[in-house]
Amino acid sequence: MKIPRRIAAAIINSLKGGVVPRIGLPYITVGRETEIEALLHDIDIIADGGASFRFIAGKYGSGKSFLLQAIRNYAMDKNFVVADADLSPERRLQGSKGQGLATYKELSRNLSSKTRPEGGALTLILDRWINGIQNETAAESGLTVTDSVFSKLVEKKIHEVINSLREMVHGFDFARLLTIYYRSYIEGNDENRVKVAKWFRGEYVNKSEAKAELGVNIIISDDDWYEYIKLLALFLRRAGYSGLIILIDELVNIYKIPHSITRQYNYEKILTMYNDTLQGKAGYLGIIMCATPQCIEDSRRGLFSYEALQSRLARGKFSHEGAKDILAPIIRLSPLSYEEMLVMIEKLAAIHAGLFDYEQTLGQEDMIEFIKIEFSRIGAGSHITPREVIRDFIELLNIVHQNPQISASEVLSRNTFAYAKPETDSQAAVEKEFAEFEI
Repeated sequence: MKIPRRIAAAIINSLKGGVVPRIGLPYITVGRETEIEALLHDIDIIADGGASFRFIAGKYGSGKSFLLQAIRNYAMDKNFVVADADLSPERRLQGSKGQGLATYKELSRNLSSKTRPEGGALTLILDRWINGIQNETAAESGLTVTDSVFSKLVEKKIHEVINSLREMVHGFDFARLLTIYYRSYIEGNDENRVKVAKWFRGEYVNKSEAKAELGVNIIISDDDWYEYIKLLALFLRRAGYSGLIILIDELVNIYKIPHSITRQYNYEKILTMYNDTLQGKAGYLGIIMCATPQCIEDSRRGLFSYEALQSRLARGKFSHEGAKDILAPIIRLSPLSYEEMLVMIEKLAAIHAGLFDYEQTLGQEDMIEFIKIEFSRIGAGSHITPREVIRDFIELLNIVHQNPQISASEVLSRNTFAYAKPETDSQAAVEKEFAEFEI
């Protein structure tokens, strides 16, 4: 594989550190075909004016964040704007000390498009919207920017977009801020444009500050930030994008909240989002949240402790392992197979060799032996995750590369990599699974 060194370095360093790289995912994506297909189906529905809400459930290191990033990249290629945020003790969906607003701020900071995939795309989106209307007006009228009638025609189209938002909750204020931004853009008032962008990012602390700087008597708050997400999705569609995808990871931080009432308020916010998207109250909007199975199904503290959510999200009577409904609200990640993990480490070995410019020494036999060792540990069948396997394999690659006098087979035969003494016939099962890989 010919991969730019910058991307190869990001892949190897991120995976070794236990995090998902934001670039280069197509080079290492393995498996998850059915899950990806289901999420891509959602994206097509969103582009047609619909909305969707999904949970991705899996253990730590099972590939939830990886799947999120893969969908993030695909959505941007399809002309969607994507915003992602990790929840934390300071960032929740609802809170009395600005935690909900903190999540909105993180989403707005990470607003990304195909031309600005690293985030911070808000002003680029607003400027592109105005430029697009100017170009469209010029093409339709045959006029140039210097013609006196041209600006009036542009302003008419601007107001058509703005007026379409006014009937939504907070739509009047949202439209007013767009008008201020447009006029500042035309007048070359960069200071005002910065202030409007600051307002859209939720950075005004109080109404008096916003009133003094922009003449508006409203700010985005903990209680209503989600309403502005719905407005933003509709505006983005009017501005020439396919829609808005919101990706929220680490939902487990809500599960960890010690106060039950606070947890319930956050679950109530999730219920509002879920109902809006499925009942047609939101358009051009997709929301994906990641959580551990316990975070969802624990009836004491998890999402299922909120009865309204449990009744909507509980698994049906006919779904079981091996026959899952992939279009259900919760996508439960199954472990990657031995074969899929083998393909994954083959890709990583090639990327590692290209990054450090050496002739690859690990053969397929070595890789099969590595996978056998990893999956023959006690409990590996149900507890081992791709994150653990990948980190161990990159460590093996580093050791062999940095110590050329040591072969991979020597490292694998050391005590630290030896087979765990099985309490069952797991070793025999692994040997049987890999019989087809005999060379």
